[in-house]
Amino acid sequence: MTDRRKFLQTTAATAAALALPSWTHATAGPSDLDPIFAEIQKRHDESLKRLQTWIHQPSIAAENRGMNEGCELTMQMLREAGFSQVTKVSTEGQPGIFATLDSGAPKTLGLYFMYDVKQVDPAEWSSPPWDAALVDKPGLGKVVIGRGAVNQKGPEATFLAALHAIRGAGRKLPVNLVFVAEGEEEIGSPHFHQVVHRPDVLAAVKKCSGIFMPSPSQGLDGEVTITLGAKGVVELELVSSGEKWGRGPRKDVHSSNKARLDSPAWHLVEALATLVAPDGNDPAIEGFAAKARPVSAAEKKMIAEAATRLSEANAKKLLGVDHWVHDVSWQEALELLVSRPTVNIEGLVGGYTGPGGKTILPGRAVAKIDMRLVPDITALGTLELLKAHLAKKGFADIEVNMTGGYDPNTTSVNSPFVKAEEAVYKRDGIDPIVWPRQAGSWPGYVFTGEPLKLAAVHFGLGHGNGAHAPNEYYVIESSNAKIQGYDGAARSHIDYMYEIASMS
Repeated sequence: MTDRRKFLQTTAATAAALALPSWTHATAGPSDLDPIFAEIQKRHDESLKRLQTWIHQPSIAAENRGMNEGCELTMQMLREAGFSQVTKVSTEGQPGIFATLDSGAPKTLGLYFMYDVKQVDPAEWSSPPWDAALVDKPGLGKVVIGRGAVNQKGPEATFLAALHAIRGAGRKLPVNLVFVAEGEEEIGSPHFHQVVHRPDVLAAVKKCSGIFMPSPSQGLDGEVTITLGAKGVVELELVSSGEKWGRGPRKDVHSSNKARLDSPAWHLVEALATLVAPDGNDPAIEGFAAKARPVSAAEKKMIAEAATRLSEANAKKLLGVDHWVHDVSWQEALELLVSRPTVNIEGLVGGYTGPGGKTILPGRAVAKIDMRLVPDITALGTLELLKAHLAKKGFADIEVNMTGGYDPNTTSVNSPFVKAEEAVYKRDGIDPIVWPRQAGSWPGYVFTGEPLKLAAVHFGLGHGNGAHAPNEYYVIESSNAKIQGYDGAARSHIDYMYEIASMS
């Protein structure tokens, strides 16, 4: 590490605090936070090592790779951060985690973590995806590259860094913590509902004022976005087989037989084509999109303001695209992102996919599908609509195997938890963009729905990108004055906890 960091680590607490950006001096509670901020810098190297160790652990739920090890490592990290009760919650799938940290405070804050990540193709990465390499990224500074760096281990590790700093400064947490985590978020959280609704877990979560998930909320320009919810999702497989169809081969045969045999693969393609409009964009499943709640006037106002503040050029750069669907305007693209339910093909698998050719007629083909849901559209309702649609169109033989999914979630803009986010950001000179909902999904419905009806939000400074993609990264040492690095993200969590504690 740099000589500058070594110098700062040996500097007195007040001097170290003076060297921090001005926004860290916000007083979120009665305590003097400077010694805690100094502890964050002092512990930077050990905190970074903790994150890198976490990234080294693959924890891929879809492949069942290292999930038990990932669970055990996460539990160990929680104990080291001060959680006194850390329990593995067994379900039908991968284990979840339940933990509590009682500081004797009047308020209790709920935490949601995930410790699983998406699959990788190492050949697509500039450095091995499990190495957690530190590299210099132009315009951003030093970043860690690795699967899970930004989604979601990096932001979560900064929260653990905040807990270590508070303990290191000899302070008590300003709030009690109730922690729940899962290792199946990336496959649609099929068992997380069971984790939260276990009687002891549910009783503890009911004591919370609200739930939050640590997140890197800053864009390339340093802007901060507060999201009021997220789309729901259905993940499933559509399977076409000669055996189930009763036509075409029941196993792979020589392709010369196509002259006299039906093709299960083409049958699947025909079925897929009925799910969307001819251009592949608008959902065509009868009754699906029609259930979507219209965008409210308040949401339209949020989107219009966001369109003036967010950079369209940066958005296209991050996505690697030149056009929006139907060549709509920037504001229209943002409205579609918030309000449109979608039907997406994640992947198509059938027959031979290796190098060269192999003249076969496959007896089976599979499409992996995800469907994003907006308010008033439910996961189970969507599944039934899809099955009815396929049957009506003559594809009742197509197997529909739902692997995971859940409903959308929404938190009111007037929630005290949202107001606490705004207060922290604005007090530190940041004017956040308020956004109706994420286009991505997380199982916040477990908290916002019955019986809990809690606010569920994301919070945190910092920046990263590339979730689910090659070269996923998270900023560690920022060279951009507008973007906070690892230590700044940890400090933001301390400010947020003190703000929550001060709420009436």
